[in-house]
Amino acid sequence: MREPKTSDGVFEAETVAGENEEAAAEPSVDPDVNFDEQFYPARPKALRPTARRRQYFATRPSFEFDGRNAAYVEWLRNQAMLGDANTLARQLSGQASMWQNSYAHPNPRAAVERAPVWFTAYPLSFITRSSQSFLSALGDPAMWEAFSEIGIRAIHTGPVKLAGGISGWSQTPSVDGHFDRISMAIDPVFGTEDEFRSMCQVAADHGGTIIDDIVPGHTGKGADFRLAEMNFRDYPGIYHMIDIPEEDWHLLPDVPEGQDSVNLSPDSEQALQKAGYIIGRLQRVIFYEPGVKETNWSATRAIVDTAGKTRRWVYLHYFKAGQPSINWLDPTFAGMRLVVGDALHSLVDLGTGALRLDANGFLGVEKSAEEQPGWSEGHPLSEAANQLIGSMIRKVGGFSFQELNLTIDDIKATSEAGPDLSYDFITRPAYHYALVTADTEFLRLTLKLSMDIGVDQASLVHALQNHDELTYELMHFAAGHRDDVFELNGQELTGAQVAEQVQQTMRERLTGENAPYNALFTTNGIACTSVSFIMAALGIRDPEAVTPEEEARILDVHILLAMYNALQPGVFALSGWDLAGIMALDRKSVAELTAQGDTRWINRGAHDIMGTSPDAQTSSAGMPRARSLYGPLPEQLQNSSSFARRLQRILAVREESGIATGALLDVPDVSNRGLLVMVVRLDNGALGVTVLNFSDQDISGSIQSSHLVPGAAVHDLFTGDAVGQVDDLHSFFLELPAYQGTVLQLTEEDAAPDQEEGAQHGEALP
Repeated sequence: MREPKTSDGVFEAETVAGENEEAAAEPSVDPDVNFDEQFYPARPKALRPTARRRQYFATRPSFEFDGRNAAYVEWLRNQAMLGDANTLARQLSGQASMWQNSYAHPNPRAAVERAPVWFTAYPLSFITRSSQSFLSALGDPAMWEAFSEIGIRAIHTGPVKLAGGISGWSQTPSVDGHFDRISMAIDPVFGTEDEFRSMCQVAADHGGTIIDDIVPGHTGKGADFRLAEMNFRDYPGIYHMIDIPEEDWHLLPDVPEGQDSVNLSPDSEQALQKAGYIIGRLQRVIFYEPGVKETNWSATRAIVDTAGKTRRWVYLHYFKAGQPSINWLDPTFAGMRLVVGDALHSLVDLGTGALRLDANGFLGVEKSAEEQPGWSEGHPLSEAANQLIGSMIRKVGGFSFQELNLTIDDIKATSEAGPDLSYDFITRPAYHYALVTADTEFLRLTLKLSMDIGVDQASLVHALQNHDELTYELMHFAAGHRDDVFELNGQELTGAQVAEQVQQTMRERLTGENAPYNALFTTNGIACTSVSFIMAALGIRDPEAVTPEEEARILDVHILLAMYNALQPGVFALSGWDLAGIMALDRKSVAELTAQGDTRWINRGAHDIMGTSPDAQTSSAGMPRARSLYGPLPEQLQNSSSFARRLQRILAVREESGIATGALLDVPDVSNRGLLVMVVRLDNGALGVTVLNFSDQDISGSIQSSHLVPGAAVHDLFTGDAVGQVDDLHSFFLELPAYQGTVLQLTEEDAAPDQEEGAQHGEALP
């Protein structure tokens, strides 16, 4: 086969046989005004995908799967992400459209305005109609009509590109929910590229946005990793891979039969560090499990490269062994090219409007002082790489968000020039703790710390459940500020003590004999759904014996948690597990998936939010169907007291008041420990006050803040009722039932007579 090259000798990606190679390198020309031109005029023309992601099948001779087999090397090269990235980059270079958007600084409020409320999908758990693909289901106009009615304006699809690895000629399955990406191609399990583009079009027709994923921290063990093992061109530069000379192979553990690598023991890690090959121990070992993952380093089997030399490598993986970490400071910058190419493919070719950056806080690694672990978290290289990624995304008209569980300081630092939005790992465990204890003191502490450090609440994605566990690592307290002193419950505690107290309380209340349907997930948190978390917080032990009264109380609390996340500045996100009120799976039903300790599968039960397949017992991916308390959306929309209808009212008030793009001004002390008060400067300049009752008791008391102007009239935005007037002590009186909340607006002049009359009749004020 002919091998086209660039002027510098780097291989280009092959075109499909019989297609015009010159046409493949040119952007398509559509004389009609299309979706991209209408909604994203600065986006370059859609690119012809014929030069990428070919279904190329070489003749399969019985040679070794290594560098001696030219056909095998060629087969890998024709599906590698780095090759696709090179092709895509050349099609974009030199276009005027690449200079039409500002990109230097994050713009969180512009992102929130474009997509204020997100539905977080999870492909493996989404039940569709028979023979319908996941992507086709997400592009269903009926679902988007329901979403629009409720107030949902974006879908985060979750990762849908090919993931896992390659062994010989075969693809191996994903080891981490498709976050171990190996290709820019859509995985046929989820649908086709045409269905993805159609989904983007339907979303745009309903004023919505599609959010995709990129993974800047690692890939799977796909074609790029296999070529790196063979030392092919600049592919080793993608990864943190160290070539260990044969004379030092005695420092490496043997690779068990049938495996392609083995995790280093702490002793082997130390020996290789002393020999000068690796930097050794890092700050923490994510997914630590004795005998499986004891360090962040693994050694490959012996493999013959393209020059005939036998090599063994040691490679870094922050996460699982099948997720080799990308090296952002290799001289080839191959890893950077791969990641940026993947991002541009999603935004420019597929038509998404935004990207989630997964695990983007682990992009730098550096040797530390003697006997100290290597510097691998909060590293400046992560900040620099995130700035580059975020800037490139903004440069083509998109926005990005990061799901980064680090200290508040680190989240602040990465948000200054990197992604536009950050996942709210700051208060997410704290609002769960507030419900468990009926005490908002820790939640108020985290909100105040965030304000003091300078994190803008409008730059955060406040979420209910997603596909992960209920995280309670509390990195700000447990790591970065472990020795600082904080006041909690009348005690002075170190950050480490605060974290342990919160974690221990959560473990005791949410798992074990108190809630056997939930489970611990390693040291990270609790595997549970929103509903099973609420059940545990309410003291419900038997999910099979939930009474109608208990179901009503669960719904009330679920709405309270939705209010907390929605009635403050920033994005509000929720999932199908929330919309349908999904319970946790019986762990026996996913025993095979949880066998290696990943208990999160119990909170990933299959759900049918549109009610299209009532008889389906599993999703198309095989996930067991979980019990739904609320039912599908079409049924809920016929019931004014359903979760969907109550959520709709919350989101309507949120949009009418402009709270999403407002600014958090104060989190004042409260007269009752179960109360939370957030004072917000609304987008229209008025003052808003969100008040929530996290306890099971009705509360009456004063709401006080120095920001409240004496004489201002106070109105409830849900009912339109006049609540009272701010007194000379900057306070007003409020009564709030158990597990209820509201948002109030203050005006410095009394309401007009016709407005007061409307308020008396419960009509909403304009």
